[in-house]
Amino acid sequence: MTYHPKSEFMSVMIERGFLADCTDYQGLDDAMQQGVVPSYIGYDATAKSLHVGHLLNIMMLRWLQKTGHKPITLMGGGTTKVGDPSFRADERPLLGPERISENIAGMKAVFASYLTYGEDETDALMLDNAEWLDGLNYLEFLRDIGRHFSVNRMLSFESVKSRLDREQSLSFLEFNYMILQAYDFLELNRRYGCRLQMGGSDQWGNIVNGIDLTRRVIDHEVFGLTSPLLTTSDGRKMGKSQGGAIWLNSEMLSPYEFWQFWRNTTDADTGRFLKLYTELPVEECERLGKLAGSEINDAKIVLANEVTTLLHGADAARKAQDTAREVFEKGGVGEDLPTVELNMAELGDGISVVQLLVKTGLAKSGKDAKRLIAEHGARMDDAPLTDAGTMIDAGALASPIKLSAGKKRHALVKLTG
Repeated sequence: MTYHPKSEFMSVMIERGFLADCTDYQGLDDAMQQGVVPSYIGYDATAKSLHVGHLLNIMMLRWLQKTGHKPITLMGGGTTKVGDPSFRADERPLLGPERISENIAGMKAVFASYLTYGEDETDALMLDNAEWLDGLNYLEFLRDIGRHFSVNRMLSFESVKSRLDREQSLSFLEFNYMILQAYDFLELNRRYGCRLQMGGSDQWGNIVNGIDLTRRVIDHEVFGLTSPLLTTSDGRKMGKSQGGAIWLNSEMLSPYEFWQFWRNTTDADTGRFLKLYTELPVEECERLGKLAGSEINDAKIVLANEVTTLLHGADAARKAQDTAREVFEKGGVGEDLPTVELNMAELGDGISVVQLLVKTGLAKSGKDAKRLIAEHGARMDDAPLTDAGTMIDAGALASPIKLSAGKKRHALVKLTG
């Protein structure tokens, strides 16, 4: 990147590693210097919570607001009914209105930790594209909007092309998705003066479509900016772990597990993640990222504390660090660990340790749990588990049991009533 921006927002994007591409660097940089630029990112309501894979773009919205501009979080109440086909091998399962509303409510709770919503010029807006998509007249839409799209061009976009090249089915429903997303940008510009759409680099084609449509229909200049699709240094998709997605809602993933995810960052990723996911000065991020040996662990604790504080608050970060110290350094139980509570009815005459490993989420299935035990990767109260047939009864649960999978994943099992 040789472009040297003058606006604070573009400087932050480039300096901290957020920027993959932009439709017009100079034009957007100039607009950012001239006044408040309302900007949006869209989120389809396919789950009850956002996950770590969304966090990069949420941080972009946070920096946008911190540098004097207006973030718009666009909930896909309308587009979720269709499903984004971008870089997917199959069609998304379609969700009903009630499930979509539940998912949107869960996602809203996360945004409130990062953005300030309200009525002021730079306060964030929460919108739902069902506002304009649900009432569309199909024939009018085809005549007024559909005529601006070339099927030849749509087929050339990588997200569609990759699906067709693999001879995988792409339904007409999904093919319409990019038209609806383009229409979102047009409507946001018309209704709210939105001038910038941001997203991951896999959204480039959809973003360009929206810019083109807005120019053709109302002759307004708007911009697009994408972030890199992150993978960790060991090649994994950002936000995935052995236990599944790293959710941002505390009901779906405890603050301790969230903290632990960041504490387990590989050495090579620590400096880069400090720049992207915290607000520490860039120089400090670079200093911490260069630490070596056991000192890099101190940098990872800083990373975990900073990221957890932003999402869950300083108290949750402090408790998570205390729990980690208790579990790892002192060999204790750690009261803040993820906990499964069993009542006497569930326990009956006893429950197998294999079932408990699955219930706590330390194993995905009974087969996975048995493999873990066979490979000496499972422990109970820090003692190796060697027999998959081990049964746990009420006597064994007189005090909480700590189960462990590997060195870094732990959970408590308690008996209630």
